[in-house]
Order: sequence, then C-alpha cells, then structure tokens
Amino acid sequence: MKAASVSELKKELQEVPPAQLVELCLRLAKFKKENKELLNYLLFESHDLQSYIESVKQEMDEAFAEAPKQHIYFVKKHLRKILRATNKHIKYTGSKQAEVELLLYFCTKVKKAGFKIGESVALTKLYVQQVKKIEKSISLQHEDLQYDYQRQLERL
Repeated sequence: MKAASVSELKKELQEVPPAQLVELCLRLAKFKKENKELLNYLLFESHDLQSYIESVKQEMDEAFAEAPKQHIYFVKKHLRKILRATNKHIKYTGSKQAEVELLLYFCTKVKKAGFKIGESVALTKLYVQQVKKIEKSISLQHEDLQYDYQRQLERL
C-alpha cells in the first residue's frame, strides 16, 4: 500500500467534518506512542515553549543522575539513549531555539558529568556531532540570540 503525500492528506483532511477529524486524531494517538506524545505536546504544552524546555531539561537531569560511570561502553549507550529522547522532544517542538538550548544543555551535562570523552572515539564523535548541530542551529537564529548562544558554546 502506497502512502499519500502530505499535500494530498491536507486536501482530504480539509474536507472531513470536525467530529470525524477528532475520531481520526484519537485513532492515530492510539496507534503509536510517539503520535500520542506529539498530540499531547501540541494540545497541552506547545503554548509555553520555555516551560516545555525546562521540563525536558529536568528529564535530562534525572537521566544523567542514573548514568553508569564504570564502563565506557555503558556510558556511550546511556548517552545515546538520552540524546534520542532529547532529539524526539526537539522534533516535537519544531523550534531551532529549543534545539539549541537542549543540545547546549546536553553538552554541558556531558562535560560536568566527568565522562572521559577523549578515551572513546565513539563518544568523541557523538560530542563533536552535537556541537556541529548546535553551530548550525545558532547560525539560523536572530543576531542577538546568536551572540548569546555562541558565548555559551565557547564555554564548552
């Protein structure tokens, strides 16, 4: 079965009555956990981006508190897990500002946690990739925000 394009879906959804649209959204939310989380964000949390970013940072704090410190392999796996969750939240917001703030926070927490990044090629690459993503997102921001974020990035 071939999926329709986004423009085709948009045209069709515009012709659906509101009651049926609600049913479609609920069915979509029941189908996959990620759809439910996105719908939750759009309905309840999208109006206040800053508080959403703060709640994601709290989740990251909790995840970093549980991070293993003894073996570099487990550290790498745990950091990737935190990064996957962070990227999922970034995708929900669709905001470059949220992306910069959350990735800066991730890199800051990695530095403060005292992981030996230089000992593992994989950890070094993971960290450098995030810094590159931050730099790219910073370049898309307003000039005032660029300056502030660039200073934070330089501290890393």
